[in-house]
Amino acid sequence: MKFLLADLEAGIAFAEAATLPCALAHAGEHAPELVLVDLHMPGEDSMGVLTAIRAAFDASMVVVLSSEDDPDVILRAIEAGASGYVPKSSTPQILIAALRLVMAGGIYIPPPALRAFAAPAAPRPPSSRECESLSGRQMEVLLKAVQGKANKVIAREMQLSEGTVKAHLSAAFRTLGVQNRTEAVFAAARMGLQADVRPS
Repeated sequence: MKFLLADLEAGIAFAEAATLPCALAHAGEHAPELVLVDLHMPGEDSMGVLTAIRAAFDASMVVVLSSEDDPDVILRAIEAGASGYVPKSSTPQILIAALRLVMAGGIYIPPPALRAFAAPAAPRPPSSRECESLSGRQMEVLLKAVQGKANKVIAREMQLSEGTVKAHLSAAFRTLGVQNRTEAVFAAARMGLQADVRPS
């Protein structure tokens, strides 16, 4: 895996952990841009692992890399705050492309899971013009939210109040036609949304 990930970007550095306690111990030492999580760590509940990692590395992008490809498991991982989900059966090319997408501010969900949760009765996705109606701040807050970051973390990173973060999210959710973060993640993944450089 480290050999494959060496192609992700120049000068990449790794920290490894075989157990959840070892992984959590890194939280005080490192502030990684990206955390890859295997749901099946020894002696741990799978979603408990993800929840603990998400809380400990609250400013990092957390991506699940798992042998599980059940859409229900993928949905639960997204609900638990994962920024993406890559099945281990994916080709090296898909793995690298998925991680680059996440690191660029996008969301990666395997196409079968996207299809499984694309409700036939769902409203049409917003047009690019409608998405462009979001301010730069609203788009930035939305992308941080769908990456699994809590409102307080978004507020801290953007130097905003939590109330302002909630207001921006409400506006973004209305534009996307979604009710919550999980729906927003799937909408963002279907639309290929990623980090935007427009001014606020």
